[in-house]
Amino acid sequence: MAEKILYLSRADIEGLGLAMSDIILALEKMFREKGKGRVEMPPKPGIHPRLDSFIHAMPAYIPALNAAGMKWVSGYPENLRRKLPYISGLIILNDPETGLPRAVMDCTWITAKRTGAATAVAAKYLARPDSEVAGILGCGVQGRSNLEALRVLFPIRQVLAYDINPEAQARYVSEMKEKFGLEVIPAREPRQAVAGCDIVVTAGPILKIPHATIKSGWLEKGAFASLVDFDSYWDRAALREIDKFCTDDIPQLEYYQSLGYFRDIPRIYADLGELVTGRKAGRERPEERIIACNLGLALDDMATAPLVYELALNKGVGTWLLL
Repeated sequence: MAEKILYLSRADIEGLGLAMSDIILALEKMFREKGKGRVEMPPKPGIHPRLDSFIHAMPAYIPALNAAGMKWVSGYPENLRRKLPYISGLIILNDPETGLPRAVMDCTWITAKRTGAATAVAAKYLARPDSEVAGILGCGVQGRSNLEALRVLFPIRQVLAYDINPEAQARYVSEMKEKFGLEVIPAREPRQAVAGCDIVVTAGPILKIPHATIKSGWLEKGAFASLVDFDSYWDRAALREIDKFCTDDIPQLEYYQSLGYFRDIPRIYADLGELVTGRKAGRERPEERIIACNLGLALDDMATAPLVYELALNKGVGTWLLL
């Protein structure tokens, strides 16, 4: 009998209605497995055809979730000027028993949602549980998905939103007000989206040489910051004020350092696997300034893709193709 695979377009995936809360739970379980050494994820190889662009191969295996596969993903900051997505690519989901591909699916929606979910998992262990005010710097896809995920775990009531593009900022303010019923305030300058905030998310393009907009003294004592764009937004003096600097995977961060990124960050305190398993303490004092710089792991995708696949099977969504 001929083997077949399920193809899921971006529209197919977006229409499934997979809940952010389910993605957060899947990622927390994955990080627990990672912390116990029960996953497989080699450092992601990549090519870089343009300045500050990348095309990465991201394989991973999570036995506890019966998930194996790879994401082939690109990130091109200049695409925004072409009215094309910054992030694009495909995920191949394999059967761990036979190695045969089960599905090929667009990665854009999954990448957005799992990145926001990873911020929420980190914040669960590193932010104050009563955090109410969020600062979002970068009003694009990740500014939206990170806010969506943080609202699942925190009583967010007010958002300060900043973007260098006034039109993008205005759309974000309008959409987030309508979608979540929050008080969303357009920040006139970057500092307004940092100072006074309990949680700060920087979600601009990833740059090898940081523009270092966020300065010393901006981040409040007791605040948590999620660096979706690596250290691109952060001045070295501001980073020296941080009490704990965490990441989702230390070997991958060290690999990026070998490529010229993260030239002047603090000592790494812990990765998320260590925090979720309790091997390292998360927030220990209300006044700690804490950062999580999640790089975006293949494990995130392999925790999320099976949820998409199973939901698509249950709903009869997608197109079957012969191998």
